[in-house]
Amino acid sequence: MIAQLTGKLLSKKPSSVIIDVHGVGYEVAIPLSTFYTLGDEGSSVSLKVHTHVREDAITLIGFHSQLEKELFLKLINVSGVGPKLGLLILSGMEPEQLVRAIRRSDLGRLTGIPGVGKKTGERIVVELRDKMVKLAVPEEEGAVPPLSEKDQVSEDVISALVNLGYQRAPAEKAVQEAARDGASREVQELLKRSLRHLAK
Repeated sequence: MIAQLTGKLLSKKPSSVIIDVHGVGYEVAIPLSTFYTLGDEGSSVSLKVHTHVREDAITLIGFHSQLEKELFLKLINVSGVGPKLGLLILSGMEPEQLVRAIRRSDLGRLTGIPGVGKKTGERIVVELRDKMVKLAVPEEEGAVPPLSEKDQVSEDVISALVNLGYQRAPAEKAVQEAARDGASREVQELLKRSLRHLAK
């Protein structure tokens, strides 16, 4: 598997580059975040590479930074997110901003990226939020801190209720009332109690 390519930049487009390595031209797909870091055609370039293998094709995907590559590999492990969408997501937001958006469960930022719907955004948050903590990206000064475990459970239940067709405001109120009733902080129990309040 090719893990890195270093050579001369023969051509570049927002979605791909061709790199000459000792006379062999490699076509490499890239996100916009990498495109903006490239020099002029003819200059030297070094990209970290993921080799994506399918039955009908082998695709090289290149990244300027290790953070971009790590994020991409995590994204394509999310249900419903393939390499094409993974590149679109990285193209829609700077890597550090993407890490912060997932950490904060900021669905508004995520669904603002073309190709990312509400359900996909929710899957990205649920499956990757805890993994983002390990990435060395500091929170912005004055930024909203990540949700506590207690608040995150409530947010997950509210999200589930909205997916069931309830409006967000009544859903928030029902979750608050269920929590005051002493409902367990487990998602399933809090969801059950919240549904009872909404049925009244």
